[in-house]
Amino acid sequence: MKIAITTWGNRVSPVFDAAQTLLIADIENHGIHSKRYESFKPDDIISLAGLLTRENVEVLVCGAISETYSARLAENRIRIFAFVTGNAMDILNCLAAHNIIKPAFMMPGCTLPSNTPLT
Repeated sequence: MKIAITTWGNRVSPVFDAAQTLLIADIENHGIHSKRYESFKPDDIISLAGLLTRENVEVLVCGAISETYSARLAENRIRIFAFVTGNAMDILNCLAAHNIIKPAFMMPGCTLPSNTPLT
């Protein structure tokens, strides 16, 4: 499965609209098989959706994201895990090992339905 994480330095970008870099990783058999960074323009959601589709990204992990952008990505069958915070590699390792985002990686006051698996 391919996952993209919006990053700011080595952390998940707290706001999608401010991110300019994606960490794109391929996870298989509880391991990270490849990863790379890709620049993008957050205000060009059509190009971003195209990039994610071309790269076969199934899941986008990000911080806060507007409903408009979230809806556009969902239209392109990109599953979004928003309001995530922390070190991007720690989150990627957690996803590879456990196939979930642990509650410790959620922004204060935000939650995912308990143990929501990526697939």
